[in-house]
Amino acid sequence: MNKNEVKQKTAEYTSPYDFHGRIPLRQAIPLGMQHVLAMFVGNLTPLMIICGICGITSEEPALYVTLLQNAMLAAGLITLIQLWSIGPVGGQVPIIMGTSSGFLGVMKGVAANPAMGGGILAYSAIIGAAMVGGVCEAALGFFIKPLRKFFPPVVTGSVVLAIGLSLISVGVNSFAGGSGAKDFGSLPNLLLGLLVLAVIVVLKHFTKGITSTSCILCGIIVGYIVASVMGILLPHELVDAEGNAFTASWYVNWSRIAEAKWFSVPQILPVKPTFNLHAILSILIMFLVTAVETIGDISGCIEGGMGREATAKELSGGVVCDGVGSVISSLFSSLPTTSFSQNVGLVTMTKVVNRMALTCGAVFLVLAGLSPKLAAVISIMPQSVLGGAAVMMFASIAVSGIKLLTKYGVTNRVVTIVSIAMGLGYGLGATAGALAGLPQPVQLIFGGSGIVPAAVLAIILNIAIPKDQEDLDNEARANGEKQEA
Repeated sequence: MNKNEVKQKTAEYTSPYDFHGRIPLRQAIPLGMQHVLAMFVGNLTPLMIICGICGITSEEPALYVTLLQNAMLAAGLITLIQLWSIGPVGGQVPIIMGTSSGFLGVMKGVAANPAMGGGILAYSAIIGAAMVGGVCEAALGFFIKPLRKFFPPVVTGSVVLAIGLSLISVGVNSFAGGSGAKDFGSLPNLLLGLLVLAVIVVLKHFTKGITSTSCILCGIIVGYIVASVMGILLPHELVDAEGNAFTASWYVNWSRIAEAKWFSVPQILPVKPTFNLHAILSILIMFLVTAVETIGDISGCIEGGMGREATAKELSGGVVCDGVGSVISSLFSSLPTTSFSQNVGLVTMTKVVNRMALTCGAVFLVLAGLSPKLAAVISIMPQSVLGGAAVMMFASIAVSGIKLLTKYGVTNRVVTIVSIAMGLGYGLGATAGALAGLPQPVQLIFGGSGIVPAAVLAIILNIAIPKDQEDLDNEARANGEKQEA
C-alpha cells in the first residue's frame, strides 16, 4: 500500500498516521492499548520507589494502593488535556503523560533528609513542592516562543539523542527480568524478551494493516500467553544461592486480578501537602530541567512521527501542560507528571500519531484509575515481556535524535557541538561517581541520566560557536525544500 492510498479518506475514516483523522474503534483501541502497556509499569515505578523510602508501603498499605490508583487516573486525565488542549494548556501533540522518573534523585534526597520529618511528613513536603514547581513550569511554557531560537535542531536533536541513550539501559534491564530481580539475566527471561521482539519485527515488516500498526500490542499479548504457559510447564518457585525462596520474575500471577476490586472512588489529597522551602528549591530546579526534556520529547515525537519540526505553539502548550498536569497530579497526592519518553519511542517506531487512538489509551488509564481490577491486568505483566518491546522503542528515540541532528547537514560546527554535548555532557552525567567532587545540588541536577548536562552544553555551544557559510547554505536549502513540499 503506497502513501497516497494510506492517507486516502474513505466516506467515514482516515488514516492512523493522521493526527486529526478519524479511525474505527476496532483499530483505535488496540493502538491506544499499546501506549498503556508501554508506560504502565514506568508510570508507577517512581511512585513505588518514593513510597518505599517514606515507609508508606508497609505502614500505610491502604494509602499505598490509593496512590497507585491515583497515579493512573492522573496520567489519563493529563494525557487527554495534552491531546485536546484547554486553551493554552496542551500542545495537541501525540504525547502520553505519566509520572516522571527524572525527579527520583532529588525526591529521594528530600525524603531522606531528617529535616523533612521522614515518612508521610516527607512525602507531604514532596507533594507541596511539586505543586509550586508545576505552577512555575506552566508559567515558563508561555515564554517558549521567544526562547525557541535557543533550541534549533542541533540542540533538540542532542537532547532527544540523550533521552534515547539514557533509556536503552532501562529497556535492557527490563529485557533481562527487571532491576532487582533475583533471576535477572536468566535464560527464560532472555528468551521471553527475544520472542516478543521477534514477533514485533515480523508483524511490523512482514504484515499489513492492523497487525502491522499494532505490532507492539500483539507482541506483548504473545509474551503474556507464552509466559503463562511457561508458568505451567516450568518451575517458577526457585531458590537463590543463599537458600532463599523466590518467584521467577517471568511468572504471571493471575490471582492478583481476582483479588482486585472492580471499582474504587479516587481520593483527592489523601496526603495533605506541606510547603518546605528546602524541598521546594530542590524540586523546582528539576522542573526547569523537565521543561527542557519535554521540549526534546515533543521535538522527537513530531520529527519521528510526523516528519517535521515542532511548532512554537506545540512546544509552549506541551510545556504548560507539563506544569499544570503536575499540579493536577499533586491534587491526587501523586508525583509530578511529564511527557513519557517510552511512548515517544512507540510513536517514532510505528508512526501512529492519531489522536483518537491515543485518546483510547488515555481513557483506559482513567478507567484503570477507577477500577483496580483493570489496572491489575497490566500490573502483572512480566518485565521481560515489556523489555522485548522497550529495547526497540527506546533505541528508535535515539534514531529520531540523529535525524534531527542531520536535518541541516553534518557540518564541522554540528560535529563539535554534538561531540562535546554527548562525550562530555552525557558521558559525565551518565557515569556514576564522575561528579562526586562537586556540591550535592550540582550532582542532583547534572548527575544520573546525562540528559541535563548534554542539553546545557548543546545550548551554550550553539550560542558560542558561529555558523559558517556551509551551515547557512544547508539551512537555506533545507528550508527551501520544506517550503516546496
